[in-house]
Amino acid sequence: MIDNFIINALIAGICVSIIAGGLSCFIVWKKMAYFGDALSHSSLFGIALGIILGFNTTIGTFITCLIFAGFLSFLQNKKIFSNDTLLGILAHASLSIGIITISLSGQYVNLHAYLFGDILTVTSQEIKFFIIAAILVTGSLFLIWEKLVLMTINENIAKAENINTKIIQSIFLILLIVFVATCVKIVGILLITSMLIIPAATSRQITNSPGNMAIVSGLLGIISIFCGVYLSIIADIPTGPSIIFVLTLMFILVLSMYRKN
Repeated sequence: MIDNFIINALIAGICVSIIAGGLSCFIVWKKMAYFGDALSHSSLFGIALGIILGFNTTIGTFITCLIFAGFLSFLQNKKIFSNDTLLGILAHASLSIGIITISLSGQYVNLHAYLFGDILTVTSQEIKFFIIAAILVTGSLFLIWEKLVLMTINENIAKAENINTKIIQSIFLILLIVFVATCVKIVGILLITSMLIIPAATSRQITNSPGNMAIVSGLLGIISIFCGVYLSIIADIPTGPSIIFVLTLMFILVLSMYRKN
């Protein structure tokens, strides 16, 4: 008989893996790994606000990530610094502000759970949010998939096809923010980007089309959730790092097989 907390963890992990499956492809194709990392760092300030003001930390994460993305776009348009410089400044500034805010709140906060995830504490109420998020993100991504692929190949061609690239890009960013808000509970702030990059980088070696790459990426994420949760329970080690460890092993295995062939 499987305990309820393990079932909740697996369901939540499956939902996040499904969300990451499609999004991760574009993160790899568009070389946005650093952006995903910066976005995840900014989420800590939202968590701090949620704790201090007494509302759901997931909502706080979504709001602060949305503000972060908007502020980043504003600075990018000003063209004062390069993108990597702006991302580095904003990411570490927001992470530092989040930690300081939590420290000044006077409340006990398990930072380890937020930094490295705590999937085994997912509640039945939170499961509903994970399922809704998975359905909304997957449905939205399905509707804009072809336009996103075309934009990734050549944005000028997409514009010539009368695709509103700014709206599509904004939708993609919102979907990415939803992923960050849900994934904090699974692998933590510091490992969110790994959940985006490693499955897509692995599936890229064994697939030959964007659609197949997204499907395989999602399946690899689900496998890592099951194996990572099992490994963490039997070895009594943190679950978030265990999940990423399994993903890394699969990447190394696939990469070695690919190079041999």
